[in-house]
Amino acid sequence: MIYDGPESWRGARSKRVMLFGMSGLGKTYLSSMLREAGGWFHYSVDYRIGTRYMGEHIADNFKREAMKVPLLRELLMSDSIYVGSNITFDNLAPLSTYLGKPGDPNRGGLDFREYMRRQELHREAEILAMRDTVRFIDRAEEIYGYTNFVCDTSGSICEVVNPEDPDDPLLGLLSDHLLLVWIEGSEAHTEELVRRFDRAPKPMYYQPAFLRSAWDAYLRQTDAAPDAVDPDAFVRWTYARALAHRTPRYRGMARHGVTISADEVAEVRRPADFHELIAAALDRRG
Repeated sequence: MIYDGPESWRGARSKRVMLFGMSGLGKTYLSSMLREAGGWFHYSVDYRIGTRYMGEHIADNFKREAMKVPLLRELLMSDSIYVGSNITFDNLAPLSTYLGKPGDPNRGGLDFREYMRRQELHREAEILAMRDTVRFIDRAEEIYGYTNFVCDTSGSICEVVNPEDPDDPLLGLLSDHLLLVWIEGSEAHTEELVRRFDRAPKPMYYQPAFLRSAWDAYLRQTDAAPDAVDPDAFVRWTYARALAHRTPRYRGMARHGVTISADEVAEVRRPADFHELIAAALDRRG
């Protein structure tokens, strides 16, 4: 690890961390707090995916839908209107909307092959965006003067690395440049995330083998034809299984760094609190 203990962390000229864990446990909260307080560069992986690597795909999808409306078609064909996404750190809806959900097209579902194609595009984009982290560490200091850097990862980072491979190239690159920090949730947190997702199911990226297995199992269980599946019902059914699938992968990643709890994160109000929380996590590890 780039910090070998709490004193190494406290005395470091440059503090560089990568936050990872389930979406909804505080990664973006901490990153935004550090950015807004000043002195920290906030690198959002989802934002990078949605703008640098998936932006054209997202915009083209919007244009396809607009071309179905005669008035909008006419305006697009005459270059009278501009269609694009307005992704922000706090609003990633254009990216998740593009990923979509498989199932009945009359309920907004995608053909499973198209769904998997978009999933693969996201996988490639996420790997590239994670690799860009190292360049942005240098860029943040050279251009803007930031020595402190926080990488706010996607919840699916554990799907694009192999935590059990000590030579995983992406995990090795990241741990050479940042302190990996797992935000671990409790069973109560997981139950709340499932309830929240059930109220508003949204598209997510899943590991291909896991996703194919889940799709086949859902079709067998419901005896539904692929084009008759309720897209929201499928992603709800899949979500809790995805969390169970991801937890051991997060835990494997945490062997390369430190672990903090979601309850501890909830108590952080200012950068000094965060600094001491990481120092305590390094002390526990030591």
